Amino acid sequence: MTATLHSSPPDRSTLAHDLEGSGGTADRTFKGLSYAAGLVVLLVLGLIAYTMMSRSTQALGHMGVKFFTSRVWNPPAKDYGILSYIWGTVYTAFVALLLSVPISLGIALFITQVAPVWLRHVMTYVIDLLAVVPSVVFGLWGILVLAEHIKGLYGWLSRTFHGVPVLGSLFGSNPQGRSFFTAGIILAVMITPIVVSLSRSVIETTPAFEKEAALALGATRWEMIRGAVLPHSKGGLVGAVMLGLGRAMGETIAVALVIGSATGAITFNLLASGNSMPAVITAEWGEADSLKKSALIAMAMTLFVMTIVVNVAATAIVNRSMKKTRGGQ
Repeated sequence: MTATLHSSPPDRSTLAHDLEGSGGTADRTFKGLSYAAGLVVLLVLGLIAYTMMSRSTQALGHMGVKFFTSRVWNPPAKDYGILSYIWGTVYTAFVALLLSVPISLGIALFITQVAPVWLRHVMTYVIDLLAVVPSVVFGLWGILVLAEHIKGLYGWLSRTFHGVPVLGSLFGSNPQGRSFFTAGIILAVMITPIVVSLSRSVIETTPAFEKEAALALGATRWEMIRGAVLPHSKGGLVGAVMLGLGRAMGETIAVALVIGSATGAITFNLLASGNSMPAVITAEWGEADSLKKSALIAMAMTLFVMTIVVNVAATAIVNRSMKKTRGGQ
């Protein structure tokens, strides 16, 4: 005799209850941990802001608005103005972006759209390796090699563009090896691996069917990149560039070694010496009295606020771009 066993299908309500019971606790735990991690980040940022604000009140009370509007930095006279250092920070970061972004986007597009598989792996490995090189290595290379050997090029630029509108101001007289331009070059080299890595990751998220559809319609490879890849990746590419800008604005050691340490310099002359806020903080903290330390902390707070503004602007630009993309679809 053969016994036949019949098993009835599980009741749907019972199955749903079991799934909710097994996964509901894990989901709630994960959600709680995620909220806690976010709150910890906000708490740390709040504590940093509070600490810097409380310790910078002495200098801000002593200088008032002149702390941000004066370019005279004279510690023996108790005169602290950081306008020239704000200019140096923004100017060198802007130069770095102008040099780095076209090259970075070109490398990212080459890796993802053109390079064969073997070369793609090699380039990705090398770029990721460059991203972890300590900044002091770039700074030492800049001051020992680049600043010494680039003086001839700076002299040629100064002589060639002398008297030419705009360019004559950018490449002015008396070029220095340690200058805004040298600092911008070093920063460009440093942020290029970061921008390339982020851009490559963003570009790789472009759906394959969009690229294949463009090619099927007769588009060339560049037309496919321009019509399918770049519009899809625009928001992420802006975010990558903004993160590179934040890195360039906050870099310390490398800039301190190659920018020239000039005080009070507010000029468009790329070949002139200058200074930046991170470099000043690093160079002068060790010998500072209480008022000067307060001024340096206030300078750090200014850089902190500038970085937050850049990140908020990047987020707004990315969100706006994503809304336009979804609206266009």
